[in-house]
Amino acid sequence: MNLKNIRIVLVNPLYASNVGSVCRVMKNMGLNDLALVNPRCDVTTHECKQWACHANNVLKRRREFKALTAAVADCGLVAGTTARIGLYREHARTIRDWAPRLLAATSTGRVALVFGSEDNGLSVDDLALCTQFVRIPSSARYSSLNLAQAVMVCCYELFSGTKRFKIPTERTPEAPSGMREQMFKMWRQSLLDIGFMQEQKADHMMLGLRRIFSRGQLSENDVRIMLGIARQTQWCAREMRRLGGALPPPKN
Repeated sequence: MNLKNIRIVLVNPLYASNVGSVCRVMKNMGLNDLALVNPRCDVTTHECKQWACHANNVLKRRREFKALTAAVADCGLVAGTTARIGLYREHARTIRDWAPRLLAATSTGRVALVFGSEDNGLSVDDLALCTQFVRIPSSARYSSLNLAQAVMVCCYELFSGTKRFKIPTERTPEAPSGMREQMFKMWRQSLLDIGFMQEQKADHMMLGLRRIFSRGQLSENDVRIMLGIARQTQWCAREMRRLGGALPPPKN
């Protein structure tokens, strides 16, 4: 899989803001090959560069073509996006469905992902050059997506398909049972010390606390923090008693 071999092709884009946004989307998803076919906007404007944000290098490296045939001439697979239905479009599939095949093709050559203009989409002649048709799932009430948003959906699916992004894991391991039990013991005493609960109801309250903490992973760092809170709570309760302060009555 080689994301550098994926080319995003915009046919007759109408708005410079969309072109700039597409550049940003591409950089977010690790792509950098942008081709414009007869753009109807000035992509050298401040507006376009502003929407590109920190992806002006993608905008600067863009290539412009007079016809789609030239823009995809060196591409093996050419996937065209369409929201319309009709003759010859029945084999359209979602980008998630096509992603494995498109990504596999990047190992041996270039792949183009083609998007039509904001007002007219891709023409029949444009679609004739496509080897795959892509349809992005959307509500039947309004199926047309903004150009940059459509590019984002497709680029996201391709990037996700590479499995390169890894969700960060906890820096410390799951807290062992002994460490958790020490925490619950200290919290039990702390809650008694500050008058949050009565001794005869403490076990019941602690079952509720255990249930709360069991809803997610408790790492060793998490438990250390909770132990520190319990120690500080106990210290405050002792200081208040030493100074003759009155603790609030238990709430149960």
